[in-house]
Amino acid sequence: MKKTFDVTSGTELRCKGWRQEALLRLLENVLAVGEDPENLVVYAALGRAARDWPSHDAIVETLKTMEEDETLIVQSGKPIGVMKTHVDAPLCVMANCNIVGQWAKSENFYKWEKENLICWGGLTAGDWQYIGSQGVIQGTYEIFSIIGERHFDSNLAGRFILTAGLGGMGGAQPLAGSMANAATLCIEIDPVRIQKRIEIGFLQYQAKDLDEALAMIQKAVEEKKAISVGLCGNAAEIYPEILKRGIVPDIVTDQTSAHDLVYGYVPHTRTLEEARSLRADHKDILMKEGRESIVQHVTAMLEFQKKGAIVFDNGNLIRTHAKDGGVEDAFDIPIFTEAFLRPLFCRAIGPFRWIALSNDAEDIRKIDDFLLERFADNDRVTNWIRLARENVPFEGLPARIAWIGHGERTELALAVNEMVKSGHLSGPVAFTRDHLDAGGMAHPNIMTEKMKDGSDAIADWPLLNAMMSCSSRADLVAIHSGGGGYAGYMTSAGITVVADGTDAAAQRLENSITNDTALGVMRYADAGYEESYDEIEKKNIKRIAL
Repeated sequence: MKKTFDVTSGTELRCKGWRQEALLRLLENVLAVGEDPENLVVYAALGRAARDWPSHDAIVETLKTMEEDETLIVQSGKPIGVMKTHVDAPLCVMANCNIVGQWAKSENFYKWEKENLICWGGLTAGDWQYIGSQGVIQGTYEIFSIIGERHFDSNLAGRFILTAGLGGMGGAQPLAGSMANAATLCIEIDPVRIQKRIEIGFLQYQAKDLDEALAMIQKAVEEKKAISVGLCGNAAEIYPEILKRGIVPDIVTDQTSAHDLVYGYVPHTRTLEEARSLRADHKDILMKEGRESIVQHVTAMLEFQKKGAIVFDNGNLIRTHAKDGGVEDAFDIPIFTEAFLRPLFCRAIGPFRWIALSNDAEDIRKIDDFLLERFADNDRVTNWIRLARENVPFEGLPARIAWIGHGERTELALAVNEMVKSGHLSGPVAFTRDHLDAGGMAHPNIMTEKMKDGSDAIADWPLLNAMMSCSSRADLVAIHSGGGGYAGYMTSAGITVVADGTDAAAQRLENSITNDTALGVMRYADAGYEESYDEIEKKNIKRIAL
């Protein structure tokens, strides 16, 4: 019997309190908006909400029956036990896919996953914080906008963006490109993903072949019209073909599942069906052919760069695999964080999210109204909220993301808690953020690449973040490390805090959110960034400077 994946509406509780109910609804939500929910996969080929269905069902039952002064422990998607703690302790603590350093290799991950000893929680899948493609859309939009500001007179109208990958993360790219007024061509190997992005409103058109796709893009460029076009094919073949035709896009990137050469990236030597058939017993073949395909893929990206395109890595390890395959200059392509977003992270401005647990979209609109009034002088926030209201469809529980920083996040959360308390909102709201945030991640090939002091690979910061979040009364705290091709490359931390309208929630929100961003600012100040020093002085953050 085929499973159905729905989100719950209204304010009737199935659990013993709203904190537990919130986590249950967030778990339901990541599956409702997930890429392959029947296999518990939320995004990124392997990012799972739980290790297996018995684990999922046990988590659900535990959330329904546990008391507020208890804490659920989850190890790589498997519930381990419930411990008596206190009402200020997290309701759930989890550690997903953390492997001892010398053993943190993809081959070990695949072995242990097959033995059902481990699963990868992605960044926001395993801790039930994913909100669909919207979760990364503002970050993608900000990157395109910053490129526009730096290179194209602050206007991408009449500019061509070439990219690939329309999965749970990459699916944000076409809509973000359109919102930035560009003409965007997205290559995707899986026709189902193209159709899904069209159905949910993130992609406008599908071209039947490359000729039609390029004609559509060229017409939009000439008319300076925003457009997004999907094309079914393999980027490792199509990028070189576009290059061969003498066409140089203005911006080139990629968000295929290149991080995982077995369950994600499909080599150009294989059809999608052939690749899937090899995954169980021929991982070595897929990894070898995938790396060879990525060499071809990234070589084309480098050629576009040499011909004047703005080329960047969107955080999927594609440069790493290319270099392993022999492309010595793969890292001439910059990473998006260091190239475009680091000044924001230095001030802990990053991807903050809130989810209407009642499933009432009007709650999000009321919070939008508050933001537009309270932060009227913050152009980044107000511009985004207006664009999102007009262009970004809700997936699953209504949610919003905005790049706001230290102090602002806390102010918003406390105001929302008061709205819940007064009845202005129809139900509680959960606050969370992407793990790719100022204090939340160590990843030397993505978040922390080329840190000013060379501290790229030091993972103390996300661990401190998680411990501090527990001390600060967050409702859920998670520590994740990489799985699949990401194994050994990253450690991150995530938090969730619920605004249920109570005074206790106000304390949890104020402590957790304030301390989370303060630590993020401290992390960059410790690395020597002037923007962080300025933020510390302006916001009176109590950093010990040595």
